[in-house]
Amino acid sequence: MTMQIECKTILNRVKQPDTWFGLSYTMNLYRGCRHGCIYCDSRSDRYGIRSFERVAVKANAIHLLRERLPRIRRKGTVGTGAMSDPYQPLEKRLKLTRRALEALEENGFPVHVMTKSDLVMRDIDLLQSMGRVYSAVSFSVTAAEDETAARLEPGAPSVTARMRALRTLRAKGIYAGVALMPVLPFLTDSEENVVAVFRRAVDAGARFVLPWFGMTLRDGQREYYYRQLDRLYPGARDKYEKAYGDSYHCSARRHERLHEVFEGLCNEYDVAPYMRFYEPFEARQLKLFG
Repeated sequence: MTMQIECKTILNRVKQPDTWFGLSYTMNLYRGCRHGCIYCDSRSDRYGIRSFERVAVKANAIHLLRERLPRIRRKGTVGTGAMSDPYQPLEKRLKLTRRALEALEENGFPVHVMTKSDLVMRDIDLLQSMGRVYSAVSFSVTAAEDETAARLEPGAPSVTARMRALRTLRAKGIYAGVALMPVLPFLTDSEENVVAVFRRAVDAGARFVLPWFGMTLRDGQREYYYRQLDRLYPGARDKYEKAYGDSYHCSARRHERLHEVFEGLCNEYDVAPYMRFYEPFEARQLKLFG
């Protein structure tokens, strides 16, 4: 039986400016996630989700969304996927994300979908229609090889499936790319992996590749991550403890070199290391006639 909860709000204001994703609001329709990514920041004590794999559905989310959207005077991009994947397995049956996209479209709001799932292809029709205002999809990719990704993200669709979905979205004219993040120290921070992810993204038609050469480790999240390292990569935990201690931000090894390699790839393949953000109609008009 699906666990349901009531929420007080469904749209949360983003501290401005958001230079990564161009968001004004975040929207999380589920609490918890079944993709099982061993590095997920949402497992940390900060968010108070005790059993992250037991997904709760925010039963009143669409009602709250439809109430709130008409009252917002200045439209801004709504991002979904920050805390839990909007296209995790339950979505196939419940269609909560699809219903939320319908509400956003009806009210003329731009959207940025962040996901690891090829289920996003189901909603191509909506994303195409919303593109008249602004719609974007970014596929999170940490490892180039399916085998490595399956260890790190055991419940998520394969990287091959994500790239196939990216290719399909781009063929339909949807603005989409890859979020190369996080890049895990000692596991996925080799030049070979970064180059391979980038080239897979280019082959799939990515309009952008967003890099973050490192990861976060908060209380709660750190302990879970280390338990998984002990199981999957014996010895890796010791390396983390020696290199980072209790640090929140853990930069990839030789991250400056990775930035150099990444910049070279962007220039070689003419792919942007940033997203094109939503611009209100008034701003577009000023550009045209200013």
